[in-house]
Amino acid sequence: MTGATTIITGIGELMTQDAEQRVLKDAAIVLEDERIAWLGPAANAPAADSRYDAGGRACLPGWVDSHTHLVFAGDRTAEFEARMAGQSYAAGGISVTVDATRRASDEELGSSVAQRVAEAGANGTTYLETKTGYGLNVEEEARSARIAAATADEVTFLGAHLVPKGWKADDYVQTVTGPMLSAVRPYVQWADVFCETGAFTPDQSREVLRACRDAGLGLRVHGNQLGPGEGVRLAVEEAAASVDHVNHLALSDIDALAGSWSGWEGDPNSRGTVATCLPACDLSTRQPLAPARQLLDAGVPIALASNCNPGTSYTSSMAFCVATAVLQMRLTVAEAVRAATYGGALALHREQTTDDGGRLAVGSLAVGHRADLQLLDAPSATHLAYRPGMQLTHAVWRAGQRLR
Repeated sequence: MTGATTIITGIGELMTQDAEQRVLKDAAIVLEDERIAWLGPAANAPAADSRYDAGGRACLPGWVDSHTHLVFAGDRTAEFEARMAGQSYAAGGISVTVDATRRASDEELGSSVAQRVAEAGANGTTYLETKTGYGLNVEEEARSARIAAATADEVTFLGAHLVPKGWKADDYVQTVTGPMLSAVRPYVQWADVFCETGAFTPDQSREVLRACRDAGLGLRVHGNQLGPGEGVRLAVEEAAASVDHVNHLALSDIDALAGSWSGWEGDPNSRGTVATCLPACDLSTRQPLAPARQLLDAGVPIALASNCNPGTSYTSSMAFCVATAVLQMRLTVAEAVRAATYGGALALHREQTTDDGGRLAVGSLAVGHRADLQLLDAPSATHLAYRPGMQLTHAVWRAGQRLR
């Protein structure tokens, strides 16, 4: 060890979420600069420059939130109240946020994004994706991408979020795939499309995805949220990294997702399409919860994400998503935590350390991975579901730096 080191000792339960999914008791972990240098039984721990006593608390990887919409202004509480009173959710509510976001200054948007990222970090989220999609013209989408890139770990271009007022859909798609894509390209790593009734058809969605892939972006899809549709099959056909929402799935959709992983044994070149479940959004929109149990049983890797946004899921609490997955989606605690850590990293292609550029793996605790971890005010991760709604985050490290 050559850098500054910190040992966290006295860990009651260390849930690694590594390849072996080890759970260690009476453990310790050594952080060296931004990496994990050692972990194992506390009795065998090496010396370190500084020491932190976990006091018997549980240690987990930091949450990896692979689906958020943080660049926004305005308030949609009236829409929420109407929905809770029985009004159904439709994609068109996005336009309310578009209007407010366009009116906000760069400083207002930048400050609000930074505040939301910090709030998520204080609650254990150490790696976070966010999207554009509330600008919906060339200038505003580029502005959103630039502001997001200043704070978020990964940025996704979602110009194809909704057809804005006054546009014909096919004309708007040409703008998305032409000048808008060129304007956002310096700031983004991914592209997404809302393939849904009231948003974009499968053919329009395919055109967006292929143009973005040709521009060098990874692909994601909003699919099968409001009803059965082509989103899942489109995502698999176009080799998208994830398809998100997945509330309304046919057996053929699940089979297609499972088939996309055939032959994958940790080879990053053979990843399939992750099914990302957004339980906080499902509760807010009163959609059926995504069939996470059925997906896992079929061999489909899943992620849990917050979908933090002003209209349908105004929370960044990954702990809430984990508790919901256990209590209502029939996952075990270990499965839910894995989906909220390793699963999110897999959906963002960050589950492995790469030599080119030195990008360190996130979402799991292993030697050489990024030192992203959290301590709970509880002896085990089971308390996340056993004590739902309680503030259990005790301490958080991101890339070896203490956030809380």
